[in-house]
Amino acid sequence: MLRNFIITIFSSFLLLTNVNAEKITVFDFTDEEFNTLKVGKKYKGETTWTLGSNEKGNFIKAEAEGKGSGLGKEIKIDLLKTPFINITWKVEKDLSGIIENSKKGHDYAARVFVIKKTGSTALSNRAINYVFSSNNKVGKNSPSPYTKKSIDYVLSTTQENLDKWVTVKSNVKEDFMKLHGINVEDISGVAIMTDTDNSKLKAISYYQDIYFSAK
Repeated sequence: MLRNFIITIFSSFLLLTNVNAEKITVFDFTDEEFNTLKVGKKYKGETTWTLGSNEKGNFIKAEAEGKGSGLGKEIKIDLLKTPFINITWKVEKDLSGIIENSKKGHDYAARVFVIKKTGSTALSNRAINYVFSSNNKVGKNSPSPYTKKSIDYVLSTTQENLDKWVTVKSNVKEDFMKLHGINVEDISGVAIMTDTDNSKLKAISYYQDIYFSAK
């Protein structure tokens, strides 16, 4: 999956943030915001996105069967002040049995990209792809089979938390050093994606409360 998604999605929307804040919310998941999000390249069709809410606030539901696309925004996050990404998500229907680090199986029921522009062209971008895996354990990481400039990193797994809301956290600054071997002080964009275009299976997932924090 992936191909040029991580290097083309962020071209038209820029959100300036308060670098002094200790919590920076990435997505509000409102009708107003939804109309401003950048839709990534569609792979055999577009993921169906539906806004909703529960006692914890707004969320977005994603459904994909044999297709995939992402939603993202260009947003500069100062990792010296707020290095931790926090994600609350749920996978209702997973993709068990696929080989996720292969081209034929490179699909995830839920993933959150963080992107760093590292050069003058889009092809130089680096990404960490935080995933809710259907087949691997938490902590597993591997390069995308489509580009080594994006690393898949498992933060949740349906082997332990199928159809359950899970909240996870990771130090993005440290992850870029560990996974890409580069020292970054900020990131350039964030995106969500649910895709099944390679496996041809069906996935249903939910995203809620994605933000960066100081600790």
